[in-house]
Amino acid sequence: MKTTYRPPFTAVLYYMLIISIAAMVAAVVSSVAGFEFKVGDEMGWQLPPPKNSEFYEYWASVNRFQIGDFLSFEYKNDSVLMVEKWDYYHCNSSNPILGFNNGKGVIKLNRAGPFYFISGFPDHCKNGQRLLVQVMSPHDLIVAAPPQSNADDAPSPLSTNAGASLPITAPVVIIFPMAAVVGMLLISNPLN
Repeated sequence: MKTTYRPPFTAVLYYMLIISIAAMVAAVVSSVAGFEFKVGDEMGWQLPPPKNSEFYEYWASVNRFQIGDFLSFEYKNDSVLMVEKWDYYHCNSSNPILGFNNGKGVIKLNRAGPFYFISGFPDHCKNGQRLLVQVMSPHDLIVAAPPQSNADDAPSPLSTNAGASLPITAPVVIIFPMAAVVGMLLISNPLN
C-alpha cells in the first residue's frame, strides 16, 4: 500500500503566510517604484490616423497600470487634458481637472480606478485622440498578469522621470530573500 506524505496543518499555514507576505511586498514595492509609460509608444500623443481612431483604446488595453505608475504625454502643437468621465465621452474641454500644452505632460496615477484624458482640440478628441486608463487596485495586483508591453508612460503633474524606471519584475529580488529567511526560521524552529 502506497502512502503519501501530507504536511502538518501548521506547515500549510506557514506556507500560506509566506505567500501572503510575498504578495503584499510585491504590491507595495511595485506601487512605490512606479513605471513610466509613454502614451502611444512611438506615435506619442497625436491625432490617430483616420482608419485607426481606436488607437489609444487599444494601447491602454495592452498595458497594465498600477498605483504609482506614470503616464508621459509627448506631443507637438496639441495639448492633453485630464477630465471627468462625462467630459471624456462628450469631448468637453471646458472644465479640465488638469492640462498641459507645452509639448510634454507627466501624470502620476495615484489611485485605483479610471483616469480620463482628451486632446484640448475638440475635433481631435472626436476623432479618437482620447485615452481611458484603468488603474488596478492593490487586490488586482496580486492576481493580475504582468504587462505585455514595454511602454514608458506615467501620470503626475509636474513630475519628472528623475531616474530609470524599474521593471515590473523588480519585486522578485526582494520577495525571494524574504521568503528564504522565513522558510529557514520555520525549518529551524518547527511548531510541531
